[in-house]
Amino acid sequence: MAVIRIVLQVISVLAVLIGLIWIGQGTGVFPYPASSFMINQTPWILRGAILAAIGVAALLFVRRLR
Repeated sequence: MAVIRIVLQVISVLAVLIGLIWIGQGTGVFPYPASSFMINQTPWILRGAILAAIGVAALLFVRRLR
């Protein structure tokens, strides 16, 4: 069970980080790489927020399993 918890925590943290990157690219705050199709595209703000929220919820769920 401990291994599953660690794997879920890693996946959850990655989801939060990727969501934040998507938000940054969607808003134009993080324009890397310069040729990315996600820069200044508002749908990526919402998608990033949803992914980050799922990651936070998963982290809270995993912490509750202990």
